[in-house]
Amino acid sequence: MAEPFYASKTEYVDRSLLGFARDQAGVVELNTDPIYVRAVDPDPRRQVGLLSGGGSGHEPMHAGLVGRGMLDAAAPGRVFASPHNRQVYEGSRAVAGPAGVLHIVKNYTGDRINFGIAAERLRHDGIPVARVLVDDDVATESQQTATGRRGTGATVLVEKLLGAAADQGAALDELVALGETIVGRSRSIAVASLAQTSPVTGKPGFELEEGELEYGVGIHGERAQHTIQRPPLEELVGRMVDDVVNHLPAGTAVFLFVNGLGGTTYIELYNVFAEAVDALATRDITVERSLVGPYTPALDMKGFSITMTMLEPDVESRPSGGWTALFDAPAWTAGYRK
Repeated sequence: MAEPFYASKTEYVDRSLLGFARDQAGVVELNTDPIYVRAVDPDPRRQVGLLSGGGSGHEPMHAGLVGRGMLDAAAPGRVFASPHNRQVYEGSRAVAGPAGVLHIVKNYTGDRINFGIAAERLRHDGIPVARVLVDDDVATESQQTATGRRGTGATVLVEKLLGAAADQGAALDELVALGETIVGRSRSIAVASLAQTSPVTGKPGFELEEGELEYGVGIHGERAQHTIQRPPLEELVGRMVDDVVNHLPAGTAVFLFVNGLGGTTYIELYNVFAEAVDALATRDITVERSLVGPYTPALDMKGFSITMTMLEPDVESRPSGGWTALFDAPAWTAGYRK
């Protein structure tokens, strides 16, 4: 396999963050000890700071989603590894608003532990803190999985919608309630035809035979429970749409997010998106808003994921415009601009 283009085989994440902060100097600033990224121009109406984080290798999530309209800060760990609790703690102190700070946490053991330790320290300091746990991956929804569903693509939608609500001055408890409702109505599934390349060894994280797909792969390169023969795209997407819809509350309208896992072109992703819209139409489900692109990759994995958030009609009929209005609200980050 080809050697990656790193300045250092040990400090490549730190150098990447330095380059990122220099390139996006009008959007973010980098704190180096401990490492976290914070927004330079948050909306002044915010009462609650939003912080997320997790392993590197999923860019633009999370550091690339720091900026006006989305996150106030992100704590990046090493590749596919949780950030240290000190990163989360110091980043939270830096961006906490007068009503506290909200942690958006993906459901992985290391993230839960380190964000939990940081939250205890913040409470000891008298800073109000709460958590929204994202657990959307239906591939790990089984009694055999001790930790439950993994947090994957829905994290991007949660950060977008909560960012818009925070810009409206929402209180901490309001953001928690909104975030938990969004998570409860969001599910994802991912497939891959090639594994990610290890930044250390330069070798693939796992092997697949020609014509095979890993159905239900994780964003850290976790093997799926099922390796399948690759069907035609229409059939594959139809199966994925069924798996996601069958794990969602009943409804007739969704946000649809087709995510690239790092090594998949936009031509491919828009083919997937077209098939997903058609598959939903046969189920009498409309796509109210959509997002297509590699927002939650797994380094250079060849594959994609499908995420849906089922809308609530009574919420969308409110004068405020509901979640659709939050989706449409402006955002200005390195990785997402609207």
